[in-house]
Order: sequence, then C-alpha cells, then structure tokens
Amino acid sequence: KPFAFSCLWNALRMKAGPSRTNRPDNTAFTQQRLPAWQPILSAGIVIPGFTLIGLAFIGVGVALFVTSQKITDLEIDYTGVAATSPCFKCTSFAAENCMCQMEFTLTTLFEGPVFFYYGLTSYYQNFRTYGVSKDGYQLSGDTYYFNNPQDSCAPYQYDSNNNPIVPCGSIANSMFSDTFQLYQVVNGMKKQIPLDGKGIAWWTDYNIKYSNPALVNGSFADAFSGTVKPVNWSKPVYELDPTDQANNGFLNQNFLVWMRQAALPKFQKLYGRIAEGDYAQGLPAGNYTLLINYSYPVISFGGTKKVVLSNVSWMGGKNQFLGIAYLVIGSLCIVMAMVMLIIYAKYKFTDDDEDM
Repeated sequence: KPFAFSCLWNALRMKAGPSRTNRPDNTAFTQQRLPAWQPILSAGIVIPGFTLIGLAFIGVGVALFVTSQKITDLEIDYTGVAATSPCFKCTSFAAENCMCQMEFTLTTLFEGPVFFYYGLTSYYQNFRTYGVSKDGYQLSGDTYYFNNPQDSCAPYQYDSNNNPIVPCGSIANSMFSDTFQLYQVVNGMKKQIPLDGKGIAWWTDYNIKYSNPALVNGSFADAFSGTVKPVNWSKPVYELDPTDQANNGFLNQNFLVWMRQAALPKFQKLYGRIAEGDYAQGLPAGNYTLLINYSYPVISFGGTKKVVLSNVSWMGGKNQFLGIAYLVIGSLCIVMAMVMLIIYAKYKFTDDDEDM
C-alpha cells in the first residue's frame, strides 16, 4: 500500500507540471518585460555616419602626418662593419676599452630640447624565454632572493663558482653598455655638451616596480654581500652611479630603460636629454664630435647600432605610421560611404516597385 500511494503521488505531480518554486518572480525584469530600444540602421543614418567618421579620421591623420614631418632627427650608425668606419677597429673581440669617434655637421639650428637615443636592430627583446628571465623579487629589493635567485633566471642564476648573481637573468646580463660623450667643436676646441640622464625611465618603474635594498651597516655595497655581478657587466649594480644614490643600484635610469622590453626587433631607447646651459634652445649649427666607448657586440648576430638625435612635438617623437594609419582608415570610411550611396541610389526604387 505505501508503494502504491507513492506511485500515485508521483503521477499526480507529473500531471500538475513543474514545481512553482522553480519559476522566477513575476516582475518586469525577471520576466523580460522591460522596455527596450533597438536602433534601425537606415541609409540616411549609415552613409552620413561613415562620411563624418572618415572626415574626422582624415583630419586627425593630416595633422599627425604634417606634425611628424616637422620633427627633426639625425641618425648616426656606428656599428663599424665597413673597414672605413672609425669604429671598425672596435669590432674585434680582442679590443678592450676601445674608443672611437664619429664626426657630423649641423647646417642649421637643431631645435631643442634634443633627445639622445641609442638604437639596435635584429634584437628580439620580445622573445618569451628572454623576457621572463629575471627575478622580480630581487628587483624589488628583497634580499632573501639575492642569495636564492629564482629558477627563471637560468642560465644566469649562478656563476661558475655557484655564487648568486644580482641582478640575475638574461635581460639584466645583456644590458646595453656603450657610453657616449658629445662635443661641439668651436675654433678647434672641443666643448662638452651635457647629457641629462635624469627622469628618462618610466615613473612607475622608478617609484613602484623597482626598489633598492636597505643599507647594511650604513653601506649600500654590504647589502649585496655574497653576490656577484652579471657575467657581462664590468661593475656591480651598486656601482652604476656611486655619486648619486638616487640613480644607483636597481634605480639607475639607464638600467630601468633597458629592463623595459621593446616590442619590435628594431628599437631605440632614450639615453639622455640635451636641454641645459648653452644648449637649452637646441644644438647650434656647426661641427660636432661623438665620442663612443664601444663595448656592446652586435655583429655576431647581424645587428646594428646607431645614435639618434631627435626633438619632439605635441604628439611625441617622430612617427609617420600613426598619421598614415588615420588617413587609411578615414579614406576607407569615405570609400565605403560612396559605395553604399551608389548601391542605395541604384536599387532602392527597384525594391519599392517589387513591394508594390
């Protein structure tokens, strides 16, 4: 009897339909009765819309392209591949502490402020294995990881004597090491032009992402006790700028600029600014000498090195691609508007006749 009663009860439940407890509340939101608006795209809206968007993009593109054309830049290749190059003597692996100089002439005023860049080609900083080869804890000043660098730094985690490397990893080990001095030649005498390297790194890198360890026994060098410099470095990280503690260690501006990876194999990074003293208005016309401490090898992997002098505008540095991109998109919008107008004018009456 209990079994028969249970079967009868289940049959009645199935006949009555699903339980009301599973139904949503009878509100406009849960029952999807809220008012809605759906745009109806007609020729009278789409064609003028494409036209206006195209004209706006073309206007911005023209402004960007014209502004970019007015920016002055000067590139000096000092790779030294050609035997006639002043830096050819420095390309040999046997050359140590090699110095070479490049001469150039400015016929007119190079308006300031002038930005001094170094550029590399065929250099893939975006390679994944290279990009992850660093220890973020080390770079944030955590001394525990000075003696225990993360495995991601391999093969530049420990040296041949099993001493921990600080900073470890491929990016830090391959830091750009060439240095430059720029001179103006006045009446046969060289006048050095100051290169200001302050504030060239990203604000977030200097103030948030990277930090130096606390002093040990009042000494910055003691904080790195028991560690060694990267294999390819000529001096440890705590001696990058001993004269200015705010620009030393992991907070060194050139180090921060290098650690900010480039997206493309051809790139240039800021080395300094020329905006002080007699050169605040720019570089006057005349003869100049660029003295280079050549130590960074690039010929082995088919790369090149160059120095770029450039000024900026309201849109930043020289970049023709952005203006061209705006012009192309704007032109495509205008062309599409014309195509849609022709199609609409040709077929709209036929459609009306068919409906009749």
